[in-house]
Amino acid sequence: MKTILNIKNIVAVLLISGLAFNCSNDDDMNDVMPMQSSPDFSGTYMQQDQMGRPAVNTVFVSPSSKDMFNVTTPSQQGDAFQSMFQTNLMALSPAYANPGDANALGLDAATFTGLLATDVLNLSLDGTTTFYDGTNVLTGRALADDVITVELLLIFGGEDFSENPQLSNDNVDANDKPFSASFPYLASAW
Repeated sequence: MKTILNIKNIVAVLLISGLAFNCSNDDDMNDVMPMQSSPDFSGTYMQQDQMGRPAVNTVFVSPSSKDMFNVTTPSQQGDAFQSMFQTNLMALSPAYANPGDANALGLDAATFTGLLATDVLNLSLDGTTTFYDGTNVLTGRALADDVITVELLLIFGGEDFSENPQLSNDNVDANDKPFSASFPYLASAW
């Protein structure tokens, strides 16, 4: 009796495996579309979210304006949202409590929020690529950059990063796993 049940189980597994493998036509070449000389971008596309600088729009865009911010092109964001960013920065950070206060980049509240309101990741094409390495600031983003701590330092740290130390660090100093030495460099899932 056990032999018959085992044979039935093996046959059932083989049938299910065969069906699962053959239910897809992903390996058929009949549905391949011919290559075009240029991609077809016709149709209607809508931006869903902007996150050039992690956490910036999460913190500085008021909840009622999130959808509008996310569909505004970056070249128009500064004019449309800088004053909201500045109002929220001034309410949030004691480092900007006094007129003339600036951050470690030497940017006052209006200038800094003008930079932040244009939600893009800047990139240096001929220099160091980093969010902040002690010398270079906002010239890109390396995988190992501690982006959130840098943002906290620029928001709360004042002129020399020494103000509000309790607010200027996320206290996450490393990844759970090291980066890989080969592309795509991200650590594998645990």
